[in-house]
Amino acid sequence: MARYTGPKTRISRKFGEPILGNGKWLTKNSFPPGQHGPSKRRKAPGEYAIQLKEKQKAKYTYGVLERQFRNTFEEAARMKGVTGENLIKLLESRLDNAVFRLGLAASRPAARQLVAHKHITVNGDVVNVPSFRLRPGDVIGLKEKSLGNAALTGMFKGKNPKFSWLDWNETEKTGTFVAMPERESVPENIREQLIVELYSK
Repeated sequence: MARYTGPKTRISRKFGEPILGNGKWLTKNSFPPGQHGPSKRRKAPGEYAIQLKEKQKAKYTYGVLERQFRNTFEEAARMKGVTGENLIKLLESRLDNAVFRLGLAASRPAARQLVAHKHITVNGDVVNVPSFRLRPGDVIGLKEKSLGNAALTGMFKGKNPKFSWLDWNETEKTGTFVAMPERESVPENIREQLIVELYSK
């Protein structure tokens, strides 16, 4: 199962945002990585470079590699509506992302691991595919055996109430994917129109 396993702080410095991890080093080293540091004169990036950087940021944020990201974009382009917004909706409807949004894991990589290790169920059935596409009404939960794992449940941090497209039932420890999110509700700082322009070349 392919995923990025390289240095996370380097990626955060590259984009100037804590897209992988807490970004605690950004205040110390806010300039891009490289042996010459901030003193190296850098050319202003061109249009293509800016668009490519935005695509790379989206890929790293959601933990998707190139081929899968391209396939997701093509699916978004076939859907009705604005392609860029459709792309964000499809990325947000991934199972690993929903597990992260529900507060069952501290990060998307941790959520991906929960799913891959068969701790997560969808509508009562174990699903171990992080890219599984959720549909409105799907119920996300933990396997009964996993609910009894204190080390696992102790990491739950609770759902952020601003994610209105997800509903959390504290009593049953289940979450419901209520609907596809609207773009303005998704907090990620991604300029999806630049990604559309890149793929439209």
